[in-house]
Amino acid sequence: MPTPAKKPNADRSRVSVKPFLITTDADNQFRLTVRRTWYNSQNFPIVESELQAEIFTSMNAVRAFAREQFGAAAGQFARA
Repeated sequence: MPTPAKKPNADRSRVSVKPFLITTDADNQFRLTVRRTWYNSQNFPIVESELQAEIFTSMNAVRAFAREQFGAAAGQFARA
């Protein structure tokens, strides 16, 4: 009996990181971090993060910026 073919992503037990992280600082200003995830040859996730220079006064402004600059969609945002 032949063994079933292994799906390329079948052993990735980790949940993918959402590509846009919204954080708040002590002054209640919002910041956006753009994250990119890829997997090495052992399927270990590698996450690269880049904090954007812009500072926002509302979460809606951060989301609008991410949509305009990076093509973000609903469900791609995480909150820290």
